[in-house]
Amino acid sequence: MFDPFGDFENAGYLRNVERLKDADEIKLQEHLFFEANIEQAMDYLAGIRREISYADFLKVHGILFEEFYPWAGRDRWQLNVGRLVGKGEGLQFEASELCQRAVEWGLSMGNNPRTMNTQPGTVMGAFAWGHPFLDGNGRTMLLVHSELCHRAGISINWAATRKSAYLQALTDELLTPQHQPLDVYLQPFVAPASGKGSLLDQLLALPGLDGRSGGVEIDVAYAADDAQAQQGYLDMKRSRGELGPH
Repeated sequence: MFDPFGDFENAGYLRNVERLKDADEIKLQEHLFFEANIEQAMDYLAGIRREISYADFLKVHGILFEEFYPWAGRDRWQLNVGRLVGKGEGLQFEASELCQRAVEWGLSMGNNPRTMNTQPGTVMGAFAWGHPFLDGNGRTMLLVHSELCHRAGISINWAATRKSAYLQALTDELLTPQHQPLDVYLQPFVAPASGKGSLLDQLLALPGLDGRSGGVEIDVAYAADDAQAQQGYLDMKRSRGELGPH
């Protein structure tokens, strides 16, 4: 079980307010709070008259999850836990001290309507690489991404996508963003901007967000002195073209 705070037995998974430990119960509770707060988060984003900032990204996470996770709205660096985290075998995310920079890179592209029109997958991939939160990254970046799409005059027809294909394209994007695999995957699903009601219905109906689809992969936090994890992180950076060869 993902336990970056080191107090799972006493505080439950990620210090949730109910001290839940069962993964299925946790995911269902997360969805209940997401469902209850999604309109407020969408209204917050729609009310921003300037470019969306990293502070807004954090705020959306807080709106969605602070009633369940008291730390919601703060990233891994601010919490001083989970410097290196990964999911599954061989996949790691940006180090906590650089997660803000990764998300801001995505926001800098996403706030440009022309870039958002042509590279929505690159923007989403930057958010995913940053992975700033201990949980709730996917829902948060989905809402921010949807607002950026709306500002650019487009939407993503998420209902027409296949979860397995999307996740594979996202994994490929994390490993080799220079090849833009997520842009290639999303391109057939780009459509004109949809209204709030239609978008809300789409987001709530997405497979996996309800916590009932099974096969949930919970993150892994690596110890600070884990040499294998550090090497895996460096390998990810090289795969992404962010470091030179060995």
